[in-house]
Amino acid sequence: MFKPLPAFIGLRYAGAQRRNDDSAGLVSFISGLSMIGLILGVALMIVVMSVMNGFDRELRERILGIMPHATIYNASAEVDWPALRDQLAADAQVQSAAEVWQVNALARRGAEVTPLLVQGVNPETIVNVSNISDFLSPGAFPAMLNESEPGVVLGRGIAEKLGVEQGDYLSLIVPNNDAASGSRRAARVAGFQVSEIFHSGTALDQSLALVSWGQAQELAGNRGGAGIQLRMTEMLEANWIMRRLLKELPRDGYYGTDWSRTHGNLYQAIQMSRNLVSLLVLLIIAIAAFNVVSTLVMVVIDKHTDIAILRTMGASTRQILLTFVSQGALVGLVGALVGGALGVLGALTVTDLVVGLESVFGVQFLKSDVYPVDYLPSELSWPDVALVVGAGFLLSLLATLYPALQASRVQPAAALRNE
Repeated sequence: MFKPLPAFIGLRYAGAQRRNDDSAGLVSFISGLSMIGLILGVALMIVVMSVMNGFDRELRERILGIMPHATIYNASAEVDWPALRDQLAADAQVQSAAEVWQVNALARRGAEVTPLLVQGVNPETIVNVSNISDFLSPGAFPAMLNESEPGVVLGRGIAEKLGVEQGDYLSLIVPNNDAASGSRRAARVAGFQVSEIFHSGTALDQSLALVSWGQAQELAGNRGGAGIQLRMTEMLEANWIMRRLLKELPRDGYYGTDWSRTHGNLYQAIQMSRNLVSLLVLLIIAIAAFNVVSTLVMVVIDKHTDIAILRTMGASTRQILLTFVSQGALVGLVGALVGGALGVLGALTVTDLVVGLESVFGVQFLKSDVYPVDYLPSELSWPDVALVVGAGFLLSLLATLYPALQASRVQPAAALRNE
């Protein structure tokens, strides 16, 4: 009667091999490579998904934490903006609102000139829709409101392009182009003192400047650019909420834009990159998992005699099948679990690791004028870890079926006759 459990025999096959046997050593070596490939594939998959989760988080919490979810404008000078702000803020789907005056301008310091988006804000209300204050000192807004020397808050990227530091002076230039008549008049120019330089670590450092509402109104010549910034309760529904609000406003001339127009391409790029990279890494895991096939096929060839002996001792086809499935399952389980542990460790340390490499080599791998942020973000998601580890183990398990079936079909008489 055949007594040993199939799993026990499978574990022995996956472990120690006969000494002084070149073929057994080769099988053991290939089995080790299969496990290492699975470990690396699972770990890489977890790290990649964590980095993509990090980019998605930075877009939602950092970039769209500074910029509004939507903005409603009106070119008329007769709009009561504080009243409109309170009206929009009262909507159930609007979390908060703040008035803003946006002007596209040029910043000049000596011979250096760079384009930027100037936002005229009310310090009392801007903090309700933007977390820009998290990157500023408490004295930044009061310095900006100084009437004798009006201040401007610049992103670090703009300051570096112009070569200015806090306390320096620069000029903001707004071309005066009358679109209605097609005439061009002298540009409006105003001098500002740099009250503070903020570093958010995002692309906004390269394009955003803040001044007071009144200064932005003068730069714009009291024409266009004024609006109400909105923060919605549901970011992904910002466009539909904005459209509904526009229909409910009592007068004509209102129009709006939401984050999907300004940063929608970035969001779609992140999601597409996440899906494509995840697919590629999943293929790497699949290749590593199916290496188990070649490993077990070689084991079956190498163990023909042993399989035949087990069959003559009374082992059933099902027991032989489970013996080789257990060996492949061991490789998959160890590879998936070890890879999962390494992936979690990598996801938790990849940001600091990249920062360390940048410090050692004196280079910056990510720059906010090219990438959304100037560092590599990472956010570990345990459901993703469970999914990747489970997928790696399942693929390894499926890969064992073919060689296990081949082993279960070995005929004892034919195998022993060739010995």
